[in-house]
Formats: sequence, C-alpha cells, structure tokens
Amino acid sequence: MFGRVKPLDAILATAEKKSLHRSLGPVQLTLLGVGAIIGTGIFVLTAAAAQKAGPGMMWSFVIAGCVCAVAALCYSELASMVPVSGSAYTYSYAVVGELLAWMVGWALILEYAVAASAVSVGWSGYFMGLLKSLTGFELPPALAAGPTWSLGGVDFSSGIINVPAVVVALAVTLLLMRGTKESATFNAVLVAIKVAALAMFVILALPVMEGEHFAPFAPNGWFGPEGTSGLGIVGAASSIFFAYVGFDAVSTAAEETKNPQRNVPIGLLGSLALCTVFYLLVAAGAIGAIGAQPTALGVQPGSAEFAAQCSALARQGQEPLVCSQEALAHVLRAINYTRAGDLIGLAANLALPSVILMMLYGQTRIFFVMARDGLLPEKLASIHPKWKTPHVVTLITGLFVAIAAALLPVGQLADISNSGTLFAFLMVSVAVLILRVRDPHRHRPFRTPLVWVVAPIAIIGCVMLFFNLPIEAMLVLPVWGAIGLAFYFAYGFRKSHVAHGVVEVHEDDSDAPPQPVPPIS
Repeated sequence: MFGRVKPLDAILATAEKKSLHRSLGPVQLTLLGVGAIIGTGIFVLTAAAAQKAGPGMMWSFVIAGCVCAVAALCYSELASMVPVSGSAYTYSYAVVGELLAWMVGWALILEYAVAASAVSVGWSGYFMGLLKSLTGFELPPALAAGPTWSLGGVDFSSGIINVPAVVVALAVTLLLMRGTKESATFNAVLVAIKVAALAMFVILALPVMEGEHFAPFAPNGWFGPEGTSGLGIVGAASSIFFAYVGFDAVSTAAEETKNPQRNVPIGLLGSLALCTVFYLLVAAGAIGAIGAQPTALGVQPGSAEFAAQCSALARQGQEPLVCSQEALAHVLRAINYTRAGDLIGLAANLALPSVILMMLYGQTRIFFVMARDGLLPEKLASIHPKWKTPHVVTLITGLFVAIAAALLPVGQLADISNSGTLFAFLMVSVAVLILRVRDPHRHRPFRTPLVWVVAPIAIIGCVMLFFNLPIEAMLVLPVWGAIGLAFYFAYGFRKSHVAHGVVEVHEDDSDAPPQPVPPIS
C-alpha cells in the first residue's frame, strides 16, 4: 500500500481522458480565490480571535498569513505541475503513495466540508442580526443556534438547531449542482459586494481609532495562561488560519482551468496577497473603534463559560466585540453608523454564500478524483448529462455540511477544519521536497523559490499552529483518521485502480483492457 504510487504521467493522462470542462481563466480563478478566502474569517472569527488574543490578534493575522504564504508557494509548484483536480490528495498520491494520499484526502473533508459548515453558521449570525435590526423579529433561541459541545458533554441552553445555517448550506449546494461556470459568475458578483463592504468598513472605522483600545495588547500572552490550550496570540493564529485557506480551493480547480500552468499560480498567490491587506486593515479598524478585550482571561470562545459571561453582560446592556455574532456590523452600529452596519450585514448575507460555494466546490472535486481512482464508489464520480457537474457527490456533501452547521458553533467548526487543513498543507510541503529529489528534471512551470528554506518553514509552521489548537480540535484529527483507515481497508484497499493495474480510465470505453502499471523506480 505504501508502494502504490500513481505516476504523474498517468495522473495527467487520466485527467485528459475523463476530465471536467476547462472554463476558468486567470481573472475568474483569482476571484474564486478571493471569494473563498475573504469570508467568515474576517466577518465572524474576528470576535473569536479577540477573545483568544485581544488586540494581539493583529499579530495572529500576520503569523497565519505567513504560514499560508509559504504553503501557497509549495502548492503553486505542485498545482502547476499537476493541473488536475484533487489538490493535496492528488499530489500525495503521486509522491508518497496511496495510503498517505487517502489520509490526506480524508483530512481534506475536515478542511472543506467542515469549513463550509462554519461559514454557514457565520452567515446565520449576520442574517439574524440584520433581521432584528430591520424588523425587530428574532428567531427563538432554540432555532437560532446549535448546542454547546465540550469534552464534558452537550449543553442545550444556547440552542438546539441552527435553522438559517441549514437553509443557506442546502441552497448553495443546489446552485453548485447546476454548473461550475454559472457558479463562478455568481461568485464574481458576490466578491465585488464583499470587497466594497470591507472597504466601507475601513473608511468608517479607521478615523475613529483610539490608542487606548490597543492596551493591554496581549491580555492572554503569546500562548495563553498556563494550563490552557488554544489561547493567546499563537492560539488565535491557529483559529484564524481558517480565514486564509481559501487559496487551497483554487488548486482544486486546476482541471477546470484554461492554461493551468500559468493561471493556477496567479490565482493562488494573487488572491492571498489581496486578502492579507484587507485583513490587517479591517482588524485594526475593529480594535481601534470599540476595543477587543476578552470577557475574562483563559476562557475559550464558544465554551459554556464564555456563553454564560456574554449572557450576563447582555443583561447589563453590554455587548463587547468578543460576544458579537456579527462582529463588523456590530462595530459600525457601536460607533453610530447604524445604517452602515446594516449594509455590512446585508453584504455578509449576500457574500458569505460565495465562501460556502467554494468550500463545497473544493470538497466535491476531491471526492470526484478519489472516486475516479477507485478509492470511493465510482458512482460518486458520475457527471450529470446536462449540468456537466459531479451532482451525486455534491448533494451528499451538501447534506453533511447542513447537518454540521445545524449542530455546532462557528468557533469549534473553524478549529476542527484547521486540524485537517494543517495536516494537508504539511503533506504538500513534504511532497515538494521529495519530488525535487526523486524527479529533479521534470518540467516545473512554477518553481518554489528557495524551496529548501520555504518548505521546511511551512512544515514547522503547520506543526506549531496544530499544537496551539484547542485540545478538542487536536483530538479530532487522529479520531477522524482512524475512521478513515477503517473505510480505506474496507473498500479502497481492495478497489483501488492502481492496485488492479489500472492507471488510466476512459469514461467512454468501460470495457477497454486496463493499462499496465509502469515500473516504480
């Protein structure tokens, strides 16, 4: 199983014979990246980051952005060399073998599907805030949020099911089933709305910044109080790392991109650079305008203790930034820009679905490639005769996303998503180094600069951020991995195309004899 390596030439041949339609250019691809990156991380997780790090979350954005930048350089090299769907899963299959590739693909479920659930919950918070501001109507608490989960059990005092989150997840799923090009066009409009909203926020919030709101700058320190996990500046960086990972979704679109050798690196690095500037400006405006101090030191956002503290403050007529479910709209309303706050809420309601769309897009394309390789039932790789999309796997993924969004809070979903993301990024960084040694003369349209410095920094950064996640999020990855191994040995190990000597699959000729596997040197 460790020797089952699918050669790069076979991967490219398979993609050419059973491929998705290439319809995305460099502008669309960059917009897809911006659409995936700018979203819940800055619109919603700003509040969770403030509870963990206070104003020090400015450094958290820098740390997370730096780790993503070096990982993006590694992704760019592999994505330009292997311009097919599958992202880190495909790259791992070509370099470190089938078993580890399966584990990466399985971990990517935590990245994409759980991330889509997190964004759905974030959208729900803005939707309910806007609804209350405009009409005064509020959903019953039981239908406005999921319960609070912890190692000690489940607390239903905060809610039972998040109905708006379920509705938006299913609506985006249906849109994505209709077609890639239509989804990309829809996304481009939403990206413009989102960028305009953030620009308005910066213009209104920065002039009223007050220096005293930045002190104390790091109330929980760099790594949180002793005996805690996932707090402090580095702990906040581990959480808001979620805000940057949309660039990874760009690489999964390689098989549907025109001239991918040129356009994929442009989409990856261009979207990351644009979004980083926005993040720092918006974070500075939010902190400087109303402050961003935690409710209490050493308390995790999303915990039962945190919910109780926010409820107590609400009864006193106070709602600090860290307690808000619609952070940026709350800031503008607090500085007497009520209508502008409503506009931010409206923009989030219109634009956050684009992030859900891209997360679902990335997940379904990874499932598509895993099914095409025989590791999942091939029925999942079915292409709709009219829409030309993998409609079966899209629907299944959308249902999973809706269930998670209904039951879990946004902060916990983001941390769980990050655990899978960091593992996948680490494997990509390792794969770049292995392939430089194993196949140094292969054509690389994009070469990672200073690869023996950049890739190790990416590896170290991923490990550091993983071990600064909350303990519950760290435990999810090995448990989820064990479940994935059970699925692999029950199905994929026996059904793998590579195991049966099939390294190319022609969708129009199912009876053709399998091609022999090239010798592995």
